[in-house]
Amino acid sequence: MAGIYIHIPFCKTRCIYCDFYSTTRSELKSQYIRALCRELTERKEYLKGEAVETIYFGGGTPSQLSEEDFKEVFKTIEQVYGMREATEITLEANPDDLTEEYIGMLHTLPFNRISMGIQTFDDATLQLLNRRHNATQAIEAVKRCRQAGFQNISIDLIYGLPGETEQRWAQDLQQAVSLDVEHISAYHLIYEEGTPLYKMLQQHSVSQVDEDSSLNFFSTLIDTLSAAGYEHYEISNFCKPGMYSRHNTSYWQGIPYLGCGPSAHSFDGDSREWNVASLKEYMRSIEKGHREFETEYRDIATRYNECIMTAIRTMWGVSMQYVKQTFGTDLWQYCMDMALPYLKSGKLKLKDDYLYLTRKGIFISDGIISDLMFVEE
Repeated sequence: MAGIYIHIPFCKTRCIYCDFYSTTRSELKSQYIRALCRELTERKEYLKGEAVETIYFGGGTPSQLSEEDFKEVFKTIEQVYGMREATEITLEANPDDLTEEYIGMLHTLPFNRISMGIQTFDDATLQLLNRRHNATQAIEAVKRCRQAGFQNISIDLIYGLPGETEQRWAQDLQQAVSLDVEHISAYHLIYEEGTPLYKMLQQHSVSQVDEDSSLNFFSTLIDTLSAAGYEHYEISNFCKPGMYSRHNTSYWQGIPYLGCGPSAHSFDGDSREWNVASLKEYMRSIEKGHREFETEYRDIATRYNECIMTAIRTMWGVSMQYVKQTFGTDLWQYCMDMALPYLKSGKLKLKDDYLYLTRKGIFISDGIISDLMFVEE
């Protein structure tokens, strides 16, 4: 099985915290869709005949596309790869795009999962972040998706935002739980260099939350969603039983995927490659028949490190038998040796040959993962 990621770089406006590649040049959409479909066609062999199980439209703001745009992309995927095995087809969307008419249109297409970027239900903070929606619009958008027949809805939240308090975060979580969605992703705010929010931080017009508050927010997140029946299946992701994101999980499990569009990454099981992070350069190179991209060939230590970094983040953990068979006895022994102090302190657990984080370990996951990764001396 394999996945396809489609990057849609268009946004009406840019959020002040976002460092994903995007553009407001919406007049280029038609030209872009043609280039995108050409890339999909020309890279047919990349997945080596694997059946496509998941398709994910990310961005940017994919909900800026029209029905005709989507139909053209789906037509190409169907003709080139086939969609018979595609059980999860996701669209990232902004709440204000999800009008009754637009959702009705989406429901006539192959989409069966909507991932909505809500971030917070606090209107003042949404305005600060330059989001185009307010809390009421977000709540109504979820309800409209449900009424239209979508049975797999995900929402994104951000915590540690400027001015965040325990009370405000608890209210965000209670509102999220009351929407009864199948999936919730919650990420701590990162001040990415080069973003307007980072500049505001440097100018002291906003301030970061302290470490103790961050830990408290994370603890509240886990407790609230667990009590509401959500499985904590990856550090930042929660779902109702069995409703995890199959596409994102494929990244963590090393399943091959094809990424199309500017800045999109691909993985074939052995190497990674990524397209140029420029819409104009991307389209020009595709139109000339010489796609601009970079490739990284991974040695065995790099592959081991990627396995640890991704698999240990999930509730399924990493199979130590797989580590030994795939990366050799030396790296298996290294992993076991580095894990031993965390096993003794109860931050890691080894059960049925699978190594995974405990509740205590999740709070210091970055440090644990760093220690388990192999570094050449």
